[in-house]
Amino acid sequence: MIASAAKLEARDPAPVFAALGDRTRLALLTRLSDGRARSIAALSADSRLTRQAVTKHLRVLEAAGLVESRRVGRESRFAYRAEPVDTARAYLDLVCGQWDEALARLRALVEEA
Repeated sequence: MIASAAKLEARDPAPVFAALGDRTRLALLTRLSDGRARSIAALSADSRLTRQAVTKHLRVLEAAGLVESRRVGRESRFAYRAEPVDTARAYLDLVCGQWDEALARLRALVEEA
């Protein structure tokens, strides 16, 4: 498990958790999770958000590695990237495993008494 912990520490999940901590960014990721790349105009359509606000949120998601952008003509298209979510999930699994082990040790101590 130590090797797993070291590997996960090399990929810091904190930026991913920070980026996911906003409802607007979660909504943008939900729209992009179908695998289709979309422009800022498409992502801001049917929304109360301005294009500037959508751009700001997409840049946070991009900095965390959750989306990638590609220029297509005069516009940028954004696509979802699953790898950072997988890394965050692996981190949570590691932490859950550590807690499970700690609780098992506590249970053993209590049952011995």
